[in-house]
Amino acid sequence: MTATGLGPGLALGGCAGKARGGAATTPAPSATAEAETFGAADWRRVATPADRERMRRWRDAWVAGLAAVPRTTAREVAAQGVLFDPDAALPGAVPPAGDYRCRVFKLGRRGGAGAGSAGPGYVAYAWFACRVGAARADGTMPLVKLTGSQRYVGTLYPQDGRRAAFLGTLVLGDEVRTIDYGRSAERDIAGWVDRVGTARWRLAMPYPAFESVLDVMELVPAGG
Repeated sequence: MTATGLGPGLALGGCAGKARGGAATTPAPSATAEAETFGAADWRRVATPADRERMRRWRDAWVAGLAAVPRTTAREVAAQGVLFDPDAALPGAVPPAGDYRCRVFKLGRRGGAGAGSAGPGYVAYAWFACRVGAARADGTMPLVKLTGSQRYVGTLYPQDGRRAAFLGTLVLGDEVRTIDYGRSAERDIAGWVDRVGTARWRLAMPYPAFESVLDVMELVPAGG
């Protein structure tokens, strides 16, 4: 089932919000400056202790995830360029409000190599639809992955010019309602958002509950 019934206005506890459509524009670094200087809410006050720890260990997840990529897919990973460079962040971390194409990559596998591990070490999914909503008064912005069997509903918390925090929850299959953030560790999502190109962003999610060591979602403007 597609997520046409999954609207960005779904409740998400402390992370809830309504995303609005509109064409995403190619930003200069200053295009997100207003959203990043609103005095944005502190994500640490919302995040669970487990998610604060995951966010703190973001670099460990990058190192472990990239190291676990099979040699047979190393060329495909290299072809993504700066998307998989942990230090590629550019000014303008927050995507402008609008519609985006997005795709998820899974790096590494939980449990490491061997019979007890889960996941193939590297998976690249097809493009899906995402949306970033308009900034709220506190500077936070809704981010929703609208389509696919694994969908995200959450909030961006601008931190500085080079990255923003994301806290959200996972919606699976044909579900049409979200679980409030913080109520299920298996559904909670936490990650860092960076801009890595002229109109290219990524959401890097360290140590997700299932399958991989690091999930990376690439976002580019829809129709771009």
